[in-house]
Amino acid sequence: MTAVTKHVFLDKQHPALWRALNGLGLKVKEAAQEAGIEVRTVELLNVRISQLNGCAFCLDLHVREAVEAGETPQRLAVLPAWRDTALFTEKERAALALAESITELPGHGPQEHEEAYARERLTEEEFSVVSWLAITMNAFNRISITSHHPVRRER
Repeated sequence: MTAVTKHVFLDKQHPALWRALNGLGLKVKEAAQEAGIEVRTVELLNVRISQLNGCAFCLDLHVREAVEAGETPQRLAVLPAWRDTALFTEKERAALALAESITELPGHGPQEHEEAYARERLTEEEFSVVSWLAITMNAFNRISITSHHPVRRER
């Protein structure tokens, strides 16, 4: 007989902690808006971070939100290869490089290189907001992955 694994939904087990993280997520979105970072760019970063982490639940959610914010299917399709296409602006490329570096923590040398690239193209405010966005999205990804949040079929 095989053992049945019961998943613990971390958000349901400790709802106050989940609300606190959601509050942080809302503050990061407000800071992005104040820094002039478009919702479309925020969602593009959320999608890329979720791709890197392999979070199906967050991918399902943020691809939909990216499309609602005006993101195109073409740019979403090539997002894993963003470095190999001219479809993304310099600021978007800098934000993607920084978000990937924070997500993957590639080591001191490569991380310094990506941060320098981002610093040349982003203001201090944008650099900080993108960093907070990556940190927060990584937390959401880890909660959903650990909780095994299901992706529900569209109706």
